[in-house]
Amino acid sequence: MAGYEPHFGEEACLVGEKGSGAIFFSGCNLACVFCQTYEISRLGAGKEISPQELAEIMLELKASGCHNINLVSPSHQVRQIVEALQIAISKGLNLPIVYNTGGYDKVETLKILDGIVDIYLADFKVWDEEVAAKYLGARDYPQVARQALKEMYRQVGNLVIDKKGLAQKGLILRHLVLPGRLAGTKEIFKFVKEELSLEVYINLMGHYHPAGEASKYPPLNRPLTREEFEEALKELKALGFTKFDRTHWLLLSIIWKKERKSK
Repeated sequence: MAGYEPHFGEEACLVGEKGSGAIFFSGCNLACVFCQTYEISRLGAGKEISPQELAEIMLELKASGCHNINLVSPSHQVRQIVEALQIAISKGLNLPIVYNTGGYDKVETLKILDGIVDIYLADFKVWDEEVAAKYLGARDYPQVARQALKEMYRQVGNLVIDKKGLAQKGLILRHLVLPGRLAGTKEIFKFVKEELSLEVYINLMGHYHPAGEASKYPPLNRPLTREEFEEALKELKALGFTKFDRTHWLLLSIIWKKERKSK
């Protein structure tokens, strides 16, 4: 585990007033060259803990007022997480469980989590197999992600938000727009429309900046442009999607306004 905290950088419906109870797991089952948390995912920053200690962390986050338990990059540690959850629930943990994943999850693993995970917070990173092989280290990522998302949606359905604006159950789909149209945004969301639902809650993220080893891989060696993000947004709206998280959009609008003034 690399750390844990009440986290305020997630979607508004997860953060609320007291934060999302994020637990950051070391390592990852992908090898994205542009990873924004490279030290944790690729270099293994963190320390080994027991399932009992993990359960105590979950209970500590609950005691601090967090609205949920947010398991960040959990795919390669599911067995230990399930063991910890059994302990924590027996001691009074009753918060929504968020499975915060890059989308590279076996259906067999996800079926183990059926009835345990309340909210799937999942990425769909790229559509093309060649792009996935070169930049994610996993040629089969698009196929695996499609099957995984179908299973997640089968389990939890569309996002349910309570009267306080907090997520209780459902799927939140994240998509980071990449420079040079590398992600295949339109193709990804045509799949979501046809195989899942237009009601899926989407976070279209435009904050891409070069990190990790991205400097070696043009066009990933430059930030995303405003035009590229707006093009992706138009594609989603043209497909008929209407349910978006706007947290990152507000931040982007502030950044772009500052950039215009500086010019």
